[in-house]
Amino acid sequence: MRCIPSPRFSFYTASLVLFAAAGSTTALAADLQATQAATNDNAAGAAKVAWPYVNTGLPRDPQLEHLLDQILARMTLGQKVAQMIQPEIGYLSVAQMRKYGFGSYLNGGNTAPYGKKRAPVAVWLKYADEMYEASVDASQDGSRIPAIWGTDAMHGHSNVYGATLFPHNIGLGAARDPELIHRIGVATAKEVAATGIEWSFAPTVAVVRDDRWGRTYESYSEDPAIVQAYAGPMVSGLQGTLAQDFLQGAGRIATAKHFVGDGGTAKGVDRGDTLIDEQGLRDIHAAGYKTAIAAGVQSVMVSFNSWNGKRLHGHQYLLTDVLKTQMGFDGFVVSDWNGHTFVEGCDLTQCAGAINAGVDVLMVPEHFEAFYHNTIRQVEQGLIPQSRIDDAVRRFLRAKIRWGLLQRGKPSSRAESKQTDFNSDAHKALAREAVRKSLVLLKNNQQLLPLSPKSRILVAGDGADNIAKQAGGWSVSWQGTDNSNTDFPNATSVYQGIRQQVEAAGGKVELAVDGDYRHKPDVAVVVIGENPYAEWFGDIQQLVYQQGDKQDLALLRKLKQQGIPVVTVFLSGRPLWVNPELNASDAFVAAWLPGSEGQGVADVLLRDAKGQVQYDFHGKLSFSWPRTDQQFVLNQGDTAYAPLFAYGYGLTYLDHNELALLPEQSAAATTQQNNTGGQIPLFLRNLAPGLAFALTDSSGSAVTVTTPFGVSNDGKSLAMQSVNLSYQEDARQLRWDAAQSAKTSLRFRKAAAAKDYIAAKVLRFNLRLDQQVPANLQLAVLCDAAGGCQRQLSLSETLATFSPGVWQQVEVALDCAAQPVLTQPLQDAVVFSASGRLSLAIADVVLAGRSSGDGKVIRLGCDMPVRR
Repeated sequence: MRCIPSPRFSFYTASLVLFAAAGSTTALAADLQATQAATNDNAAGAAKVAWPYVNTGLPRDPQLEHLLDQILARMTLGQKVAQMIQPEIGYLSVAQMRKYGFGSYLNGGNTAPYGKKRAPVAVWLKYADEMYEASVDASQDGSRIPAIWGTDAMHGHSNVYGATLFPHNIGLGAARDPELIHRIGVATAKEVAATGIEWSFAPTVAVVRDDRWGRTYESYSEDPAIVQAYAGPMVSGLQGTLAQDFLQGAGRIATAKHFVGDGGTAKGVDRGDTLIDEQGLRDIHAAGYKTAIAAGVQSVMVSFNSWNGKRLHGHQYLLTDVLKTQMGFDGFVVSDWNGHTFVEGCDLTQCAGAINAGVDVLMVPEHFEAFYHNTIRQVEQGLIPQSRIDDAVRRFLRAKIRWGLLQRGKPSSRAESKQTDFNSDAHKALAREAVRKSLVLLKNNQQLLPLSPKSRILVAGDGADNIAKQAGGWSVSWQGTDNSNTDFPNATSVYQGIRQQVEAAGGKVELAVDGDYRHKPDVAVVVIGENPYAEWFGDIQQLVYQQGDKQDLALLRKLKQQGIPVVTVFLSGRPLWVNPELNASDAFVAAWLPGSEGQGVADVLLRDAKGQVQYDFHGKLSFSWPRTDQQFVLNQGDTAYAPLFAYGYGLTYLDHNELALLPEQSAAATTQQNNTGGQIPLFLRNLAPGLAFALTDSSGSAVTVTTPFGVSNDGKSLAMQSVNLSYQEDARQLRWDAAQSAKTSLRFRKAAAAKDYIAAKVLRFNLRLDQQVPANLQLAVLCDAAGGCQRQLSLSETLATFSPGVWQQVEVALDCAAQPVLTQPLQDAVVFSASGRLSLAIADVVLAGRSSGDGKVIRLGCDMPVRR
């Protein structure tokens, strides 16, 4: 246990000159804390319970606090507010940093310096230098306090091209190895340091209770004990260990997130409502914060979710009374991406409610200038007490000074930035070890595994040679859907790992994604699983794997029918109902999302060239595996706990278990029924399972797109890109430049039965007109391949009344007497067609059993468009 190293204090006094250019200090606004009526936030929860005070081993340092007093006394209100705002590099310019002197900035999951996705480390470091130099330029804002850069280093430095990607947290939870977690934290910090970035938005310490949540893979376990055991070692790995190398060298500022209850939302809805009493919130969902704070974590990120109806970003009781006061957290609280907008009375440009609740640094990616000016105005008007501003800035500067920011100099001059640890052999070996330890053997009938590398092995499935799929979301890009193997230099797919060892041992290996081999194999290793996703894009409403489109099951059965033993390697960010796939496999491995080192899978599946076991299976389930497709909430300790594979299950090569055939009847509906109002979502925040966008050019050639971006085959008729309505990338902008009619459709990836959809009474969607609409814009709903549609109509007259850039909700009646009766399988759910130039955006596309009843909705009836 130690205080801040004394060498840093030699710099503290000199640091006061940082404000010399600021001129005279502005008069402080009146401290209105006493006159503000405290909000009884806890009324939304339950009776108050005692929360543990955490001994951080990092006692308050009087010398540091005195220095902070002096710095705050010399800062203007504008300088303080600037420290509290965190813009995003896709919107922030170097000139704006120089003008305002923001305290921090971030890169989002889809943003790299200068817009270069494959920017090498040197380019990241160059950008860090530019922002650093702008932040310490006092010519405009009068402050020389350096800014720090924050990034989502989710499983390694995962946004950076060429970084070492460790297994996602769900796999690490299966490893049951806190010491491994610490070593991964150390390695990650070194790779982050190489790019000049000071702050990592990790670790995630969510405890997931409903596996339908799209962020399940970010959690170590459903068990708070595992999360609690891991949070501290990961923090000490990232930041350095208290009393040893805390915040020194390559140590980065870590962030425990998302406080609190993010893994407990009803129905697993991202950013939803966690319905639990306060004791449950403390004992289950806050478990990781105890050890994170004890390890000295300097930052805690607020969760998007609500607790019993009240948004966490505006929850003074939990953020201030519990986290900062009762638990003794003396670092700073940062919001999530525009998370303040969820607080009542707030919007993109202002939020006194979040600041007063206890948020110290606000992630305001785009509207930071307006937010800066409005926050100053709110302080001057008495809506935000000056004492709250001072406390927020004190907390942020305390962490900065502890890290030594005032003396370390620009990023490229720092010793840790000059090291050669980025994607080093040692880091790759560590990631490979983590893969081995994360694998869980669920089935091994007739002791099929381990395989001889001298045999003839077929490697099949769309995950076999697909590093993007095995890496998952938060890998080079936010969703991970726009990646290929070339986006992961020096990484190894599962197939490549198997091939290396089999060929070295004298065996034969063949890659055939569809299973159509040239030479009949002795055994097939089939790598299948979920496609990449992140956040709400991964929310699901049922647990059946590939519901309605069982392509992988067909592949497994095809190989089995040919008498080929089948080993299934299942890539997923959560447990799923896979009874049919288990039945069609002789061995089944839960590989989770292993990251960049596919050799780790081969290490465990294969014997060595002498026939000896290289590595036995080590992993044990940290999440219970469902017996039925209706076990959405399945956690050890539940009253009626009846999983297929219990928490803690995992075979080894010493086990001789035989898994009998499992029931294959699914209770899930053929279509994806939304949890509210009998809706069938088509594109609600993200594409519904089984659907894709189809961009058909003027020649009739179509390209299918499941990513946020796409262009028609001719390169010009149609283009699509993601835009924002209520959430990040929850809408699509469609741009036409077509001499003849071209169309964008929400297309079923496999023909759909009309009977499952034609009962819908209304098509509802949000639409924004961006460019003057042509006279031939047509809408068609529920269409078969022959061109028959449930409803077809012109939108030109209706859209002519739209104000450009304004979102409107539209409802189209489908229960019209004159409409044809569809009997053929459906090809498209919705089709927009036009020629000429047009730009519009769509979002929240659903089929519904009734009208919303909202008087602001534009309703298109059966005879003509009707505005009400």
